[in-house]
Amino acid sequence: MKNKQRQRSSGFTLIEILVVIIIITILAGIVSVNVFSQPDKAKVSVAKLMLQQLKTAVEMYRAEQGSMPTQEQGLEALVRKPTLPPIPEKYPPEGYLSSPNLPLDPWKHPYVYLVPGRHNEPFEIISYGSDGEPGGQNYAADLSSSDAQ
Repeated sequence: MKNKQRQRSSGFTLIEILVVIIIITILAGIVSVNVFSQPDKAKVSVAKLMLQQLKTAVEMYRAEQGSMPTQEQGLEALVRKPTLPPIPEKYPPEGYLSSPNLPLDPWKHPYVYLVPGRHNEPFEIISYGSDGEPGGQNYAADLSSSDAQ
């Protein structure tokens, strides 16, 4: 009789196993909700960093060339020597960015370059966020080089 009691107490009951499975499922649900919300935050952070990098590149261009790229030349002037006037005389062969191509924002939209900026800055670079349209809230909100610190 002691052997039968020992066999029963050495294993888990079906209810205990189900309770553990339910707890694991609940925890997995909570963790997955938190993990899946992070990509949007990461994209906003990447966009802000890229705006700062583009802003710095425009400022380097202005320091070396005596003027910043015009609205018509756009940000493309940071990766290729402009063909529209004013054409820089001493354009570096590698351009002003580490990439030979102009980057897109994290949502695969082009950055917008304004000369002058919307608040009378000499220039402004904008990402329109996840929706790619002016305005918006949360992850669709506009991000500006004027705000990037």
